[in-house]
Amino acid sequence: MADTTAAEARRPPPSIGRLRWTIVLWLMVGGIINYLDRAVLSIAAPSMIADLGLTRTDIGLMGTVFAWTYAVMQLPSGWLIDRLGAKRMFTGAMTLWSAATVMTGAVTSFPALLSSRVVLGIGEAPCFPVFAKLTSVWFPRAERSLAAGFWDSSSKFGPAIAPIVLVGLLAAFGWRPLFFIAGGLGLAYALCFALFYRDPAQEPRLSEGERAHIAAGGGLAEQKSAVPLATWAALFRTRAVWAMIGGYFCTIWIWNIFLVFLPLFLVDRFHLSLAQLGLYASIPWLGGALGEILSGWVGKQMVDWGVASPIDTKRRTIMVSSLLTAVLVALLPGAGSIGAAIALMTAALFLISAITGSAWALSADVAPTGMTASVGAIQNFGGYFGGALSPALCGFIVDRTGSYALAFWSGGIIAAGAALFYMLGVRRPIVLPGMAGGPAQSAAAVGQSPSSALQDR
Repeated sequence: MADTTAAEARRPPPSIGRLRWTIVLWLMVGGIINYLDRAVLSIAAPSMIADLGLTRTDIGLMGTVFAWTYAVMQLPSGWLIDRLGAKRMFTGAMTLWSAATVMTGAVTSFPALLSSRVVLGIGEAPCFPVFAKLTSVWFPRAERSLAAGFWDSSSKFGPAIAPIVLVGLLAAFGWRPLFFIAGGLGLAYALCFALFYRDPAQEPRLSEGERAHIAAGGGLAEQKSAVPLATWAALFRTRAVWAMIGGYFCTIWIWNIFLVFLPLFLVDRFHLSLAQLGLYASIPWLGGALGEILSGWVGKQMVDWGVASPIDTKRRTIMVSSLLTAVLVALLPGAGSIGAAIALMTAALFLISAITGSAWALSADVAPTGMTASVGAIQNFGGYFGGALSPALCGFIVDRTGSYALAFWSGGIIAAGAALFYMLGVRRPIVLPGMAGGPAQSAAAVGQSPSSALQDR
């Protein structure tokens, strides 16, 4: 009876507003543009190889240069977001990465291409830590898994939309206009976000009922952190942070292989035409978007009905999804038909997406007050700094062996490691010495007693 009452109390009453879900749509559109700008390279790669005399190793190196830059810039980005605010950082970052995308379409040499990918990595780094920060502001804890599932699904909708929209433009105009169009979309969005976005505490359209619902779950006012760098650095002395770094590395390793080489794999293995590529290369990413949203919805139901705490729900989702991903990726080189390959890719990206959405929501659940962007960015840093190696290594393997088998087999083994890191290392909120509130505050945030919220160090 008590459990039923508690579950009912967690459910929002039907009278409250839904403006917070409109914000999720804003974030989804921004994330789609973010990944559209990354995915243009994979769509344009065959034409760039022919036009500029590049190799598959060169394409992989461009992916690696972007990922390393993106990873390193996560660290200052998270700290700056927590100090300066999400709106200011996101507007500037999106303007910079959109300009870099336009620049990519104009360059004529490989060194210049690498430079444009460096600028793209710098600009795109704050994007998803900003989204994690805004999720902690606009949503109560019980809803953050679903909200993160929606906005992180943009990282799958972007690559899904790219082949459908951009292959036709590629056939008609060549590869350079693809970068101009994608960059122009980003510049237009950055202007709209700067003009119209408001934090919930200053949003006049937010109803009192929705305002109270968000505040009751730990949201509403954006917490700008004034902690010194020494306190921020103390995050690296916690077990949870290192587990999130290791687990996300395992996930992004295989994710980057799909992001950079999925179209090339289909062309090399099944000799698809441009028209066929536009259709087939989109399907797995749509599966990824569905996996992100569905896993977030299931996680919310588990929390609503008292099946598990918000943290445990996300840990279990990551464990199951990473182990199944390993099996599917290992089977992919043996796919004997385009249908079988697409089915395996779609299922794998469905599960990988469940991991990434849960990991981003988990970073908001365990972060100390005012440090959501920092924890999310550090996790993302670990994923992309290590995962940056996978595109270059995959391209090298394919160029030397003529096969993708070794790249997928090793990627599947690494993906399974995410289960180990998250299940053993991320168990409770992070509490740093000297942070306001201490263990009792973090415990109350997730519905635990103060005595059970031990410092995760």
